[in-house]
This record gives sequence, C-alpha cells and structure tokens, in this order.
Amino acid sequence: MEKIRKHFYFSGRVQGVGFRYRSYYIAQAMGVTGWVRNLWDERVEMEIQGTRDEIREMVERLSQQNFVEIEGIEAKEIPLEEESSFRIRG
Repeated sequence: MEKIRKHFYFSGRVQGVGFRYRSYYIAQAMGVTGWVRNLWDERVEMEIQGTRDEIREMVERLSQQNFVEIEGIEAKEIPLEEESSFRIRG
C-alpha cells in the first residue's frame, strides 16, 4: 500500500495525560514513522508517515486512551520524508 504523511494538530485534554508517550508506543508497535511534540497553546502537534489505514488506526487508538479527550483535529497531507522511526520532540 502507498505511504503518505500527515501533519496533525490535536486539541482538548492532550497535554499532561501521556499523549506523546502513548503516541510513541503505538507508533513503535505499528511501525509508522514521524514525530510528536507539545505546543505552548496546549495543543499537540504530530506528523505520521504510513499507509492511510495505519494513520487512521493510530489516531483511533490515541482517541481511545484513558484520560485523553481529543476535542479537535486539524490534519493535512504533506510530502513524505526520509526517516526510520517515530520520536518525541522537545
């Protein structure tokens, strides 16, 4: 299946609830690449690279985590990048 890359902004209760670390562990288990980081305005920014189905599944799994309440998602498709892992950015 064709790989794509999507850029996301998640809003709601997504900081202080382990969202970045859960993202990391889910991405590792699924084999998708990209990164995640907290923003100053209490949103979380993320890029995920994988198949459409993998990206959709990852977002679904994140929304089902305890204590996480995603109230809004902004997403757009962006160009692929050369990378080999998923990481947490500062």
